[in-house]
Amino acid sequence: MDYGLSFLLLGLQKLPDLNKELIDQFIVNSINEDVGDGDHTSLATIPAGTKGKAKLLVKDEGILAGVELAEEIFHIVDAELKLNIFLKDGANVKYGDIAFIVEGDAQSILKAERLVLNCMQRMSGIATKTRQIVNILNDTPTRVLDTRKTTPGLRYLEKWAVRIGGGVNHRFGLYDMILIKDNHVDYSGGIKQAIEKANKYLHRQNKKLEIEIEVRNLDELEQVLQTGGINRILLDNFNFPDLRKAVDIIDGKFVTEASGGITIDNIGDYAACGVDYISVGALTHSVKSLDLSLKAVD
Repeated sequence: MDYGLSFLLLGLQKLPDLNKELIDQFIVNSINEDVGDGDHTSLATIPAGTKGKAKLLVKDEGILAGVELAEEIFHIVDAELKLNIFLKDGANVKYGDIAFIVEGDAQSILKAERLVLNCMQRMSGIATKTRQIVNILNDTPTRVLDTRKTTPGLRYLEKWAVRIGGGVNHRFGLYDMILIKDNHVDYSGGIKQAIEKANKYLHRQNKKLEIEIEVRNLDELEQVLQTGGINRILLDNFNFPDLRKAVDIIDGKFVTEASGGITIDNIGDYAACGVDYISVGALTHSVKSLDLSLKAVD
């Protein structure tokens, strides 16, 4: 089967809130990477036209993610494959649960198997960790954000998983927001210069992007407040007393975000300081994949 870009015209039609073109391109590239000039094991051992069924078996506890993506993968590999879905994205799962059964050409099922599992296991791990943090923050107004600390080529899927877990996506890349971090400040010559240059750039380019700036201490915070011209302040590596003081000083004039050294064990303490958001890179760069398996059934 030719896995060319013509497959971008195929697939599910129920992803209105997702970038279907990007998802399908990812699937096509991933299948090409895995299949090469053929799945020779299946071609050698399974007669053409053999029909089969397989179940997605959960062998762990957590939050399921990637079911909708799996459906798209199976459809692109073979539009004749049929799925009977029992558990949807965001479901709490435990050992022994069956997420879905796929039925159709046995060679096609095996061709899609590894990509489905690789994606669902990682996405479910991310969704599970995100949900753990969301549950901790449930009694506070603070929300958890992801970051750009993602696996190259998998950012869209990993941020999708964060949403399934109940988290909030921060910017998707360098293109959809201005985030002035410490290196930008240092290279620009200071906080005031960096903010002013950013606003002039947006005006010159006729772009409407939010501006967020990172501050490392209360002195830098004062410089930001004196300069203005931003939408959000990132309070990086602040201790608890200074973080509470910073939130009081900002007094709701700007959206606040805390980052740096935040773990599942101390995130509740950070939220208690009153910030609007807490960004956690570990949501996507340090997760344990959920144990899932695709097993043939009679």
